[in-house]
Amino acid sequence: MFSAQEAVKVIKSNDRVYVQAAAAAPQLLMNAMTERHEELRNVEVCHLHVEGEAGYANPELSESFHVNSFFIGDNVRHTLTSGNGSYTPVFLSELPLLFKRNILPLNVALIHVSIPDKHGYCSLGVSVEATLAAIDNAKIVIAQINEQMPRTHGDGIIHITEVDVFVECNESIPAHAYGNPSDIENKIGDYVAGLIDDKSTLQMGIGTIPNAVLSRLTNHKDLGLHTEMFSDGVIDLILNDVINGNFKGVNPGRALATFLIGSKHLYDYVDDNPFVEMRASDYVNDVSIIKQNPKMVAINSAIEVDLTGQVCADSIGAKMYSGVGGQMDYIRGAPCSYRIWNR
Repeated sequence: MFSAQEAVKVIKSNDRVYVQAAAAAPQLLMNAMTERHEELRNVEVCHLHVEGEAGYANPELSESFHVNSFFIGDNVRHTLTSGNGSYTPVFLSELPLLFKRNILPLNVALIHVSIPDKHGYCSLGVSVEATLAAIDNAKIVIAQINEQMPRTHGDGIIHITEVDVFVECNESIPAHAYGNPSDIENKIGDYVAGLIDDKSTLQMGIGTIPNAVLSRLTNHKDLGLHTEMFSDGVIDLILNDVINGNFKGVNPGRALATFLIGSKHLYDYVDDNPFVEMRASDYVNDVSIIKQNPKMVAINSAIEVDLTGQVCADSIGAKMYSGVGGQMDYIRGAPCSYRIWNR
């Protein structure tokens, strides 16, 4: 067994490192890598949004680390103006191809997994996205094995032999709680819920507005879930058989996602729960897959909408704020669903 400091010694100057995303960001390994800043130069750290600390993004460490964001989180947004970071535009559906096609060759993948079962298999837990592609194509895989990482079903199951170096820990998964929706957000929730038919399949993001929409769906029937991520707001709907997936076109009877962010209640709920299926983003966000769901409904937020109906969700003027992510995948997939099923 290695310490985190020992494990990250395999990272060398000029390496490209992929970090598992969202709530599964392996904080022990990320912090240990950052601690080596005096020994390292020009290490490219690439990832989607990651929860928690991102010490390597400190502009004072610009000679040691460069942040390449595929989706820009709050903890690294400053790197785009301070000069120690960049943004690579890519649809979430196509992100794994950057590694599979060796467009961005990977030296190291930092991942965060559940403890192995009796057969030696670990789960990627609350985030799969492009991590499987990173594992398959990185020269070295370093894992943080966490007793508190939920064991989720789906694609994200790897054998311990796929890991080159691992570190054991027992740490809570970063929680992301949202307050109660405001009166305005609840009004928006009423409007959106009124547009959703029974037997629809939903994609939604995280935040008070999606939660406001979900809170207005208690009288709906036979909804499905096919979304890049979900949070606590879906749990009561699942338990009350509002969301059951019975009329989905793909993965019927299952809630499909590629990463999860929420409270400990959410992480406990998905642990060893076969109703929740975690798949790679090149499946979950594939337009040809999305459109197979009858009555697919994509619920997304925007930063700006102009008088002609044009929507901007990734930037404020010339300043990048988040990224294209998976929104376009669902904006394309949902209309295709209605064209196919309403012929």
